[in-house]
Amino acid sequence: MTSEVSDAVENAFERHDAYEIGDDEYALTTTVFDGTVTVTPVNDWKYSYTLTVTVPSLAAATADDVGDIVSVDWFETLERRLEDAPQSTRQSVDLTEFTIERQGESVVITYAFEEGSPEAALKIAKTFGEYVEGTYAEGIIPGYEYVGAASQLLSNASQSGEQGTPL
Repeated sequence: MTSEVSDAVENAFERHDAYEIGDDEYALTTTVFDGTVTVTPVNDWKYSYTLTVTVPSLAAATADDVGDIVSVDWFETLERRLEDAPQSTRQSVDLTEFTIERQGESVVITYAFEEGSPEAALKIAKTFGEYVEGTYAEGIIPGYEYVGAASQLLSNASQSGEQGTPL
């Protein structure tokens, strides 16, 4: 990792089983989506943590054609729901950034926040990543044949005893 990150931050990531350490980021491993955390110093004791999660667009998640109106409504609903991620944590979190952007066949979600405790920050980032996965799963629309990560989410749900789409 970079020399900008303190030993306390590095050690927190090493001890946490939800992350794999990379060169310039930490990979969140508890979801079916690609999620990474980057860390930059704010001052001597506080860091800014940025979680970026990449999910497939609705059209990319299905083997079927998806109409423009359905795609737009799906994206807007996802955006509204993901804004509520800070309410999913046990700790009060003020976001310094929240974005959701279409990038080709993907949707990229970014949450950034500042935190003095590395352990708390890792829990928050993990919660946000899992919130994205759960919110995405809730947005799976019945009637389509899903592929990739969306198909895996449906498979995971059916293995846990649920049938059909999560909602």
